[in-house]
Amino acid sequence: MEVQALSPEVIQDTSNAPTPSDVVPADLIDHLISSSLDSSILAFSDEWFAPASNLTNPKPPIRRPGVFVPTGAWYDGWETRRHNPEPYDWVIIKLGVASGRVEGVEIDTAFFDGNHAEAVEIQGCFEVGERADTKVTGKDYGGWRQVLGHRECGPTQRQAWTVKDKSEVTHVRLCMFPDGGIARFRLYGQVVPVFPMATDRGVELSSALLGGMVVSASEQHFGSNKSNLVLPGRGVDMGDGWETRRSRDPGHVDWAIVRLGARGTIKRIIVDTAFYRGNFPQAMRVDACDCGEGEGAPGAEDPRWKEALGIQKLGPDQEHQYAGSMLNSVAGAAFTHIKLTIIPDGGVKRVRVFGTRA
Repeated sequence: MEVQALSPEVIQDTSNAPTPSDVVPADLIDHLISSSLDSSILAFSDEWFAPASNLTNPKPPIRRPGVFVPTGAWYDGWETRRHNPEPYDWVIIKLGVASGRVEGVEIDTAFFDGNHAEAVEIQGCFEVGERADTKVTGKDYGGWRQVLGHRECGPTQRQAWTVKDKSEVTHVRLCMFPDGGIARFRLYGQVVPVFPMATDRGVELSSALLGGMVVSASEQHFGSNKSNLVLPGRGVDMGDGWETRRSRDPGHVDWAIVRLGARGTIKRIIVDTAFYRGNFPQAMRVDACDCGEGEGAPGAEDPRWKEALGIQKLGPDQEHQYAGSMLNSVAGAAFTHIKLTIIPDGGVKRVRVFGTRA
């Protein structure tokens, strides 16, 4: 069957949908499952109408009215066939981080109306090792425990719930009663990183996979989430970086503050402008700050910021690496946060800070 061509005006999205207010604020916690991380769909009961992989798409779901594929109407989500003989359909997802404590769950049934899931339950488990993925997908695996009890979904609704049991999990199972469709599945919580036992072994301290998080930024005008800065990989386009609006005031700068996954010494810094060709910053600098446990993140004007890397000119669509004598000002010192300042504005794909744990 031929799929009709679409003009932008017939593609509907939910990007302006309000963030659920009864879940832990997304600015304070991490997304534990996302295709932007290392999340993976390990197994599912069925995906006849639409693939389970859509559940972890970080972008808002969209609708394409009148578009049909061989199995039926096109949907941006996970949709199973009718008349499920079992109590529920299910999908098993490996977290995008080593492990995490779940604090909130979000279920979005956007554009599923009449074919939506009636209810969901979330289960989790903790399994590590080479055979962990095989083990949890086994038919007789008995390690699942409840993360979120039975919750009704409703048609084309975005809902979220907090989680009381914050035990660590490595995998989750989404159970959909009895069948139907769900557009997006989000897990919010705290990353529990797994570091090498040897503290002198170098790691990417800023990585989201190890608990790194962008805690604040001057702005993120073009809908490009500041959290993209610490994602793995170099992304796919300008949509998964951090980009600020054009400035008109002399002396303007933009900034983003990253909480490192562990307190550590800084050995190497990478600033990547991948895909930013006519809108990369002219220059940048990096400062570092060491905050005590429980103090919270420093503000942009905190006097404790120390220059880690002076002003450096940037170029388009490339990785800029800094190490050795360029970082002498912070040699031997340990830090908990870094601040990337871009001059005067523009787009950056990733900032990576490598070092050793203190």
